[in-house]
Amino acid sequence: MNVIWKPHPKQAEFMSRNEYEVLYGGAAGGGKSDAIIVEALRQVDNPNYRALILRKTYPQCRELIIKSLRIYQSAYPDAEYNGSEHYWKFPSGAKIYFGSMPNQLSYLSYQGLSYSYIAFDELTHFTLEEYEYMISRNRADGEGLRVYIRATANPGGIGHGWVKERFITSSPPNVPYTVKSEVVDKNGKKITLERQRIFIPSSVFDNEALLANDPGYLANLAMLPDSQKKALLYGDWDSYEGQVFTEFKNNPDGYKSKLNTHVIEPFTIPRTWRRYRTFDFGYSRPFAVQWWAIDYDGRAYLYRQLYGGTNTPNQGLRWEPRQIAKKIREIEDELEVGNNITGIADPSIWDESRGKDGTVIRMFEEEGVFFEKGKNDRLSGKMQCHYRFAFDDEGRPMAYVFNNCRAFLRTIPALIYDTINVEDVNTACEDHDYDAMRYFFMANPIAPQKPKPIHTQKEFDPLDR
Repeated sequence: MNVIWKPHPKQAEFMSRNEYEVLYGGAAGGGKSDAIIVEALRQVDNPNYRALILRKTYPQCRELIIKSLRIYQSAYPDAEYNGSEHYWKFPSGAKIYFGSMPNQLSYLSYQGLSYSYIAFDELTHFTLEEYEYMISRNRADGEGLRVYIRATANPGGIGHGWVKERFITSSPPNVPYTVKSEVVDKNGKKITLERQRIFIPSSVFDNEALLANDPGYLANLAMLPDSQKKALLYGDWDSYEGQVFTEFKNNPDGYKSKLNTHVIEPFTIPRTWRRYRTFDFGYSRPFAVQWWAIDYDGRAYLYRQLYGGTNTPNQGLRWEPRQIAKKIREIEDELEVGNNITGIADPSIWDESRGKDGTVIRMFEEEGVFFEKGKNDRLSGKMQCHYRFAFDDEGRPMAYVFNNCRAFLRTIPALIYDTINVEDVNTACEDHDYDAMRYFFMANPIAPQKPKPIHTQKEFDPLDR
């Protein structure tokens, strides 16, 4: 038998899944691209079949196209590749397209089109908006077609946060997660619908053929910087290239001791500690309200938050300013009685062009919620975050977060650097808790910790001759 391509066990597991959405990979070298390229062939004998394989940019598609030239041409000698339109046409009339989304609104170029099979290679390079829009393009244009979505990914990238939320934290690896939704038909009848998704992890250790053909590849991954090594060799979704706050640690072993962690168990904040409320405004995107306290040593504690987001990452509740203000007032009337709180807010709420009945700050003040204007020096604010997150010799940072502040703990570790303003956080990330934190730290700046002295040899004694 002339075997053109044979899956290794993890690839075979990925390709055998029946769930609607399947994410494969999580580390380098698992054979991710091969798997989605070959999976696309499953229905090419159906003349109504249309498939789409996506990378973020067209130059990134070239590797996929090269793989397809090797595999598709061998499996289907009569198939033809159209180099100008970037698609394969098979004897049945079925087509497999290669596409990209290089710009913010590129996904609109697929409006009106439909594909039974859609695959994203390196899903973390895409935004949630792009991914969800393409779900609307995933449908059958004829009988006998299976409709589904497949994706591969390594940790990191602009989509790291939402991909992790959708596939990694929602359910353990290899365990399906069921998503239920409800619609109302034209007769007013409620219909409950279900879809399933699953994450199938893989790594270079699963790819024996690669290790045999290139024994040095494992050494290449092993010699990477620590964060890249954890992500690409071991598939660690808490450590990846481009991560802004690599020093931030959520270490459950330190919750009680407060050592070598930024996340701790809640406790009652003493009344004598200084208290602050910080605010980053959002409407279509989430708003973030944080309550901080500072102890006698200058350490900060995030002890409560109100996050205006839906279950969809980076989607706001669309609350009007007065509704946000009333909720803040409600929380403080119940939980902050007698406490003096200093408010610090997003400077944009003083913008006179925002709001139908005056500035946002005016609406807040009319509801009895007051703020001072926060400092919006982005790079200085980011450095203050680094200073606060740094550990001293004993393993204590200058900022702690209560472990019930879930939105903060979800979004802060997922922040990545901007590809153009390389010292700044990428503002396309879900950065609302970050901005609120930044305003607070800028109002209470600290100096960086002194580096530990390093003695590499005995100090010179002029009397020791």
